Amino acid sequence: MNSFTDSFTINGITMTAQPICRQDEVLTPDALAFIAKLHRATAARRQELLQARRSRRAAIAAGQDPRFLRETEHIRNDASWRVAPPAPGLEDRRVEITGPVDKKMTINALNSGAKVWLADMEDSSTPTWRNVIKGQLNLTDALERRIDFTSDEGKEYKLKPAGDLPTIVVRPRGWHLPEKHMLIDGQPIAGGIVDFGLFFFHNARRLLAQGKGPYFYLPKIENHLEARLWNDIFILAQDLLGIPQGTIRATVLIETITAAFEMEEILYELRDHASGLNAGRWDYIFSIIKNFRTRGPRFVMPDRGQVTMTAPFMRSYTEQLVRACHKRGAMAIGGMAAAVPNRKDPEANANALEKVRADKTREAGDGFDGSWVAHPDLVPICREVFDAVLGERPNQLDKRRDDVTPDDRALIDIASLHGTITEQGIRNNIEVGIRYIESWLRGNGAVAIHNLMEDAATAEISRSQLWQWIYARAITDHGEIVTHEWVEELLDAEFARLERFDGDRFEDARDIFEEVTLATEFPSFLTLPAYARYLTEAREKATVEELAAA
Repeated sequence: MNSFTDSFTINGITMTAQPICRQDEVLTPDALAFIAKLHRATAARRQELLQARRSRRAAIAAGQDPRFLRETEHIRNDASWRVAPPAPGLEDRRVEITGPVDKKMTINALNSGAKVWLADMEDSSTPTWRNVIKGQLNLTDALERRIDFTSDEGKEYKLKPAGDLPTIVVRPRGWHLPEKHMLIDGQPIAGGIVDFGLFFFHNARRLLAQGKGPYFYLPKIENHLEARLWNDIFILAQDLLGIPQGTIRATVLIETITAAFEMEEILYELRDHASGLNAGRWDYIFSIIKNFRTRGPRFVMPDRGQVTMTAPFMRSYTEQLVRACHKRGAMAIGGMAAAVPNRKDPEANANALEKVRADKTREAGDGFDGSWVAHPDLVPICREVFDAVLGERPNQLDKRRDDVTPDDRALIDIASLHGTITEQGIRNNIEVGIRYIESWLRGNGAVAIHNLMEDAATAEISRSQLWQWIYARAITDHGEIVTHEWVEELLDAEFARLERFDGDRFEDARDIFEEVTLATEFPSFLTLPAYARYLTEAREKATVEELAAA
């Protein structure tokens, strides 16, 4: 299809994608007019904020370490303000399951016994046009209880009887991701506005009628001004639909290093719509590597498997997050348990479950109000751990963590992390990166590799570590320098070992992986060139500006 000759325009929005079955249910004229208003009110500020990201990153690269902001000290020192009280369906979040919004995952997540389902349109979802539209349809169908699914093997998936189904919290795409199939004045709309706007427009009143509300997870935020932009969008969206202010609630993922220095300010900006912060550990590690990748040995991490939540800088991050949340009446939600149960290997399964239990036990003891899992089999473990700490209480907002002292130096104390870089770690990063991108190109943004659930964030760690190790001429545990040439050799070897199949996308995946790992310039997100080149109707090179956007 030619995206220009076959495109069509409704209410100022030009659609360039091959139409998807039932998309007219989602892309109604009124819904598109709503999105256009959100876009026009915020497009210029979004671009300014993306430029500010680039400037901030350049300052860090030039040697300027992030610190707590002086200009917002009055907000941190004002003990009087609080966020809105927990909204209906968000009082108890002891176990949250995450996953993409395909039919099978939608049904499994809603049947899982979790308190919350993070319906993910971001890191575990490939933003093909089909996935964008089908995700919206699946969410509405689920709320109307008209969703079911039969697998190729004949297994039927149906929602459990109405009852205590999880509260749905939607994660739209981050500010950096465009939706190139929806254009206004020739420019793509922000993917996050498309995801948020369509879900809110179609389901806000439906959710209110069911006794809950439109709730969201906000990803990749880098500072309080980006949170302010989301808050302004919420105010406008509620006004446009005549819905009371404060109906929307948002949990912000603290998954960038710069956001960690502004946790209270982010809550303050969203305070009438805020419901908490989440410790997005994998993107957080990626963000540290990305921002400090050229700063030398002080910021070089060991193999990614050795960067655990017990590392001093990660402990500081999570404890300061709980303190900031509970000081302001907001929920603190723990990070992802990435283990995927392996029912065919009892020993490996037992080890994985024990790691998950230890991880959740630490979080519950630290004061988190709940935590994430990626697989239904892990819901009972997470629930059991938090049940033991919470008892009959829905949360532990009363655990203030006044014993934690805010410490901006500790957040970037990477040098205190002891570990090694190994050849196996290099090989693992290569394998995971290529296998993940290959799956992503086929439309699946969450994939189990070596009993771990990988999404875009973990693939980002894999490729950015390799880039940093090459740049820093890091030395392995056997005394070998990590060079561009050696990584290329290992890449050839690992690529040759991959099990191929009809219709695989490994050749394309390798091209993308090499571009984001071995190029002199560092693309800020691997999904940007992959999206521009392989997922849009008009296949193209990502622009320099897009690749730099962070």
